[in-house]
Amino acid sequence: MDKFVNKFLSFQLTVSIFVLLTFFACSDPVGFPADIRVYYNDDYSGLLQDSAYSQAVSVNGIHAIKQEISCGYAVIEMLAKWKGKPITEYSLSSQNNGEISTSMGSGFLKEMNRQFPEWETTRYVNITNRELLQNIHASLENGFPAPIEFAAKNTSSEWTLHFAIVTSMDLGNNQIIVQNPYGYEEAYTVQNFIRATRYECYENMEWHFKTGFNMGLFNKNTIYSIANK
Repeated sequence: MDKFVNKFLSFQLTVSIFVLLTFFACSDPVGFPADIRVYYNDDYSGLLQDSAYSQAVSVNGIHAIKQEISCGYAVIEMLAKWKGKPITEYSLSSQNNGEISTSMGSGFLKEMNRQFPEWETTRYVNITNRELLQNIHASLENGFPAPIEFAAKNTSSEWTLHFAIVTSMDLGNNQIIVQNPYGYEEAYTVQNFIRATRYECYENMEWHFKTGFNMGLFNKNTIYSIANK
């Protein structure tokens, strides 16, 4: 009898978890801890009029490549080429026994610090729109590109969670340049860039990704700030 009851309760728990995850995936529920659930969507328009950010800033010498293994590895290869380091997607794959170590943001951060020990790479997640733009501007002004996570369409026109590199920002002219490891450079308006880093442009997002965002597995407005040690 006890064995039957335990099985029944286990089944009920499984069904309950499934229902809850489905609910979280399809809505924006209240109740998760604020540090996980709150995605700030502040007004950044004042920044566009701020004279301190009116001058264009950029880093030259970084060019988009077409990823062959993963976008995280491709971004690291792009940065390595910029610094004259012999690091490729294939060497990264070999170092990780054929696994993709950058499938999550925490893994990308760890790989960045391992491949570029001369740099201090810091990951900022779920920051405000203003903070995101300010961090990118500061990084470029200091001579470093800004790796980001955002929504982008792959070569099959399917939406994906993606790594890329910001190499230029001109708020005065409403333009941000991104080196996309799908193989091309693209120019964004500030509004469209923010929509991408917040995944608002991701059409018909799959329920498991929605669940991942609601549970804090994925994050919005994410930047990797690079500085010399």
